[in-house]
Amino acid sequence: MNFLAHLYLSRNRTKIMVGNFIGDFVKGRTLNDRYEPEIVAGIEMHRAIDHFTDHHPMVAQSKDRLRPKYRHYSGVIVDVFYDHFLARNWNQYHDQLLPDFARGTYALIQEHNAILPNEVRQMLPYMIQGNWLVNYAQVEGINRALSGMASRTPYKSLMEEATVDLEESYEEFKKEFGTFFPILQQWADQWLMEHPEAGVL
Repeated sequence: MNFLAHLYLSRNRTKIMVGNFIGDFVKGRTLNDRYEPEIVAGIEMHRAIDHFTDHHPMVAQSKDRLRPKYRHYSGVIVDVFYDHFLARNWNQYHDQLLPDFARGTYALIQEHNAILPNEVRQMLPYMIQGNWLVNYAQVEGINRALSGMASRTPYKSLMEEATVDLEESYEEFKKEFGTFFPILQQWADQWLMEHPEAGVL
């Protein structure tokens, strides 16, 4: 899962959202001396979501379609593809309009600037200016996101070409997302209930 899904699955718990948002940029297992408990829970939830997603057979189908060309980058690409389908069908999952959700999320992350990893601080202005969370709903927005990732990758990833594959197999990826995401939602809600430091669902 990419940024939008991690934020959505945090169920509007503000500090869980922040931790979930920065999860990819926080290294190490010793977190309690760096962040307050709810932020730590968000980071741990991010890691748990990634583990659950990476090992689910429905996601494996999506990755297998891409693996011959993109190899180990196939998982990164599928994460972005799935954010596209979440953004595209946002009104099926959330009562708040996506532009309003995005605006509030950008403000929330900015309020926690003091604890953001340097990479997030550098990325955030570009994210806000390009309104990534909203533009994921368009294939062009996904292409920009993947092209940006490709430019920051030290090896040749070909991720900038991946939207061609998305459009060629659009219905297959859409079906796999539609099957998997409700399962992930249920799992994430259970995770929150089992971790009291995350707050009450």
